[in-house]
Amino acid sequence: MAVLIYTQNYDGKFKKSVFELVTYGKSVADMLGTDVVAVTTGNIDDNTAKELGKYGASKIVKITNSELNDFSAQAYASAIEQVAKNTDAEVIVFGNNPHGRAIAPRLSVKLTAGFVAGAVALPSSTSPFTVRKRVYSGKAFADVLIKTDKKIISLNQNSYKTEENPVDAGVEEFTAEIPANAYAVKPVEVIKSGGKLSVTDAEILVSGGRGLKGPENWGMIEEMAEILGAGTSCSRPVSDLGWRPHSEHVGQTGKVVAPNLYIAVGISGAIQHLAGVNGSKVMVCINTDPDAPFFEAADYGIIGDAFEVVPKLNEAFKKFKAEN
Repeated sequence: MAVLIYTQNYDGKFKKSVFELVTYGKSVADMLGTDVVAVTTGNIDDNTAKELGKYGASKIVKITNSELNDFSAQAYASAIEQVAKNTDAEVIVFGNNPHGRAIAPRLSVKLTAGFVAGAVALPSSTSPFTVRKRVYSGKAFADVLIKTDKKIISLNQNSYKTEENPVDAGVEEFTAEIPANAYAVKPVEVIKSGGKLSVTDAEILVSGGRGLKGPENWGMIEEMAEILGAGTSCSRPVSDLGWRPHSEHVGQTGKVVAPNLYIAVGISGAIQHLAGVNGSKVMVCINTDPDAPFFEAADYGIIGDAFEVVPKLNEAFKKFKAEN
């Protein structure tokens, strides 16, 4: 019996969110009295793979199939299914990200496993196995019981603190038998954004809305992001208008994010937007409208003109960094 963690690597490297997953999986394994096995794909060296041992993974399984270098949800689900059976995994953990959302439901069908998407905490009980998740656009929580023998959880990013728990991890190679029909859908082209911090990876996000009046005014947002070491994001109307790329659209209909700090500039706070960002640890709102819905959700708010407030904040941030 084991807890299996799908650890997605990015060009042979792991991001902080992966270490969160392994830490979480280790805590679940301790509750069950078992070990953590991490599974990864692609070209990754053993020393990098062993980094997962710092967070509690006692074994790392590297799936070596070269055809998995290009993502295919069906093929990945088939390969992970085989690893899950070989390791007798009782619980399988994914990140609640694009890969996890594509693979986990398919794996759930293959293993006849109960699936909770978007967990935000450790199971409150293992008998019955009970997992908490957000519901009603983040306005409430639900405790979900998984009654099947096999259980799959996808964990919301930034929901669990990373903590080192070093073990001597072994690395094993595994070649999966992938059925031909798993490649019925193939990617035609993969375009990766370079040099920018992904909105889902950023611990700080500076986000702009229609209150900025046009794409020509984004310089002060980008300046703030550069000062803070943050990523930039936007509301849906902004991306729909073509002011910013759709990759920066956050919200219920875009990318769901949970940074440590979310700064919303000129965003009123429609329910769909708040549903995708309310996992943020701290939210700051800057808006001229004192009745903007975002102020009800924000931890801190500034009622004022962004074109006056943001440049002053940028100067204050620069001064603070220079003095510290």
